[in-house]
Amino acid sequence: MSKPMTMTQKILAAHAGLPYVEAGQLIEADLDLVLGNDITTPVAIREMEKMKDKEVFDKDKIALVMDHFIPNKDIKSAENCKCVRDFACSHEITNYFDVGQMGIEHALLPEKGLTVAGDAIIGADSHTCTYGALGAFSTGVGSTDMAAGMATGRAWFKVPSAIKFNITGKPSEWVSGKDVILHIIGMIGVDGALYRSMEFTGDGIKNLSMDDRFTIANMAIEAGGKNGIFPVDELTIEYMKEHGNRPYKVYEADADAQYDEEYTIDLSALKPTVAFPHLPENTKTIDEIKEPVRIDQAVIGSCTNGRLDDLRIAAKVLKGKKVKKGIRCIVIPATQEIYLKAMEEGLLKIFIEAGAVVSTPTCGPCLGGYMGILAAGERCISTTNRNFVGRMGHVDSEVYLASPAVAAASAIEGYICAPR
Repeated sequence: MSKPMTMTQKILAAHAGLPYVEAGQLIEADLDLVLGNDITTPVAIREMEKMKDKEVFDKDKIALVMDHFIPNKDIKSAENCKCVRDFACSHEITNYFDVGQMGIEHALLPEKGLTVAGDAIIGADSHTCTYGALGAFSTGVGSTDMAAGMATGRAWFKVPSAIKFNITGKPSEWVSGKDVILHIIGMIGVDGALYRSMEFTGDGIKNLSMDDRFTIANMAIEAGGKNGIFPVDELTIEYMKEHGNRPYKVYEADADAQYDEEYTIDLSALKPTVAFPHLPENTKTIDEIKEPVRIDQAVIGSCTNGRLDDLRIAAKVLKGKKVKKGIRCIVIPATQEIYLKAMEEGLLKIFIEAGAVVSTPTCGPCLGGYMGILAAGERCISTTNRNFVGRMGHVDSEVYLASPAVAAASAIEGYICAPR
């Protein structure tokens, strides 16, 4: 009789060619995809050049996405992109995405059908855990591990133990996946899931859209998680069929799988939630904010909340209203396809008429890159994923993390609030 395993452990066992793995075990696993961007890939390329085997293991299983400083903001970013562009050309990388085709990597790859259920994926970007929304094992690694993955198609892992989150109920209006994950991080802390798999289950998952699930899985790393993962249901399968034709494999946790801890999250009890500076765990529900927190800027976008549902929600709040005088509101669709659909639906018109600006797809201000850097003393409410000291600019600026609904409402009022 086989020993019980979690979803993550089953995927890792299959990719390691083993019948069973357990928490803490060191394994070497085959990879379905290796991801890099314009910041991390140049480092990986230089590491790969030191290796005996300088060829990529499979030109179809590497994705290189130019998204952090694209279009290039300065000479250094231009040189980084040229380095990756030359590498992609010389190795005939199939999935290379540059200006005109690119998008924010963690929104782009699922959209292109490059990530499916049952995959084992590494990416030289910490938010690679996003693809767990589709029932894949995906995790962020350093550029050296990315180099080894590109050359060999394999990676070493320590099999993580797991925490189970039982999702129940149905969220009320203006409560989204961002509020769910901020609530969880506020509850367990930024190291509450350190090197553990965050496995989401329960009948409430059916009330979460795919965009909600991508948001939740995306921020598993903000609780220290090795990965976040959702079970595969009809909505997942529908999404994968709509966006590609790659074969997928469904893994289900055994009923008696071992979890370090278990939590129940009642979606109906959640309220719009904001993470105050300077950690994602520093959360308050909107009704716990007693004094007005005035802002200078609102950012709606990123690999966490730049998807179509996010833009629709923000547009619903902003329609017929104006961004408050003196407030800068920046909207960043996550991919070209999302940008196009938002345009066709009239969302961009709503944003522009409200007094917001709409950017080309880019990570932009999230990492203090460009398109919305903060000066000393400025405050930004943002749908991004991190609010560390100096994350979006000056070390004396402040970042407040929230959902698109709260960010849009705050842009209208000039202080942090939920839609009225």
